[in-house]
Amino acid sequence: MRITLRTAVLLGAVVGTMLIPMESVQAAEKGKGKTTSQKSAVAPVAQKGKVEAAAPKSAAKMAAVHKGKGEVLAPRSTAKAVADRGRVEPVARKGKAMPAAHRDEPAVLARKDRKTPQAANPGSAHVAQGSRYAPHEAGLIQKRNLTRVFASHADLWQEPGHLAVQSGSALVIGQDGGEPFYEKNANAVVPIASITKLMTAMVVLDSMPNLQAPITISDEDVDYLRGSRSRLQVGSVLPRETALLLALMSSENRAANALGRHYPGGLQAFVAAMNRKAMSLGMTSSHFEDPTGLNSNNVSTAHDLARMVAAAHRYPLIREFSTTPGVRAEVKGRDLDFHNTNQLVSSPTWEIGLSKTGYIQEAGKCLVMQARVADKPVVIVLLDSAGKQTRIGDANRIKRWMESASASGKLPTRV
Repeated sequence: MRITLRTAVLLGAVVGTMLIPMESVQAAEKGKGKTTSQKSAVAPVAQKGKVEAAAPKSAAKMAAVHKGKGEVLAPRSTAKAVADRGRVEPVARKGKAMPAAHRDEPAVLARKDRKTPQAANPGSAHVAQGSRYAPHEAGLIQKRNLTRVFASHADLWQEPGHLAVQSGSALVIGQDGGEPFYEKNANAVVPIASITKLMTAMVVLDSMPNLQAPITISDEDVDYLRGSRSRLQVGSVLPRETALLLALMSSENRAANALGRHYPGGLQAFVAAMNRKAMSLGMTSSHFEDPTGLNSNNVSTAHDLARMVAAAHRYPLIREFSTTPGVRAEVKGRDLDFHNTNQLVSSPTWEIGLSKTGYIQEAGKCLVMQARVADKPVVIVLLDSAGKQTRIGDANRIKRWMESASASGKLPTRV
């Protein structure tokens, strides 16, 4: 009996010693008595039915590196998704396929070549403090930038049957006016880039010039502001009609500027005539400072541009030249091929009566058209598009939306 009792006492002591840490762990799990030593020493992790303890060495090393910093290590994928300076951009994870919208329009995702007007040229007249045509508030610019970053996701957010337009400003309206079929920021005053050349063409034709008279490309027509390229070399001589064709079809800046210089009274008189024409058309929120659109102070709204497109459509030569797919022109004794900047004019699914594209950094990609869609003559205005194909995608979305709504008898007069 004495041996058995002693053995029992010893066994009890051993069992008691084992139960104490187990009870402490259970209490810690229930939130009834956590201790720093228990928490760091016991970190069971379930993995495929096994229980493994966290390696104290690696944990201590991590704690030593970040001691006193109060930092929490973010997962590598999260850190990668957060760009410097607080900007958030979508990032493709390794091994995962990008959504279709991203593949089609990579420029929407990575806009490294695109900056806000301030960042692009802080000293430009367009963004100078006190400028009449500068963006009104920094918050508006930030909102526009966020719209550009997430534009490729817009289709995913829309309800079935709802039109998702990714351009910053947009308007779809009957050629004769009336209530819009669709509008988005249509009263925002924004740079319009080479959409300007429609006004240039109207002012040239209003002066009733000799279209066969030669005009010369000079050094004054070279773009020293943005350094845009041209195949019209200084010294090239071409008929005024050819210069007008190249300005409208291929958006040739030197041709457009030369047309303005050869206007009676010169370039200054030509710009004054552009602004008078705008006022006569009721374009009260528009302003022009050059015939090319390279100057970001050439500004307008989608509603004003719809008026301009409808007016330009009344000029047969503008309709013809702006929708010509391509031509071969002789320049300084060489035959050069020029193409339309709007690929839709060659599409058999479109019936386009007038077209003009535009781009400068401050304006984004722009497109205006007169077209027949769902058996209706309409004017489409798309401004401030981010990707190379976004404005074309928007135009096609508008066309499909109108055709679908018309087929179901639900084409609205306003949305």
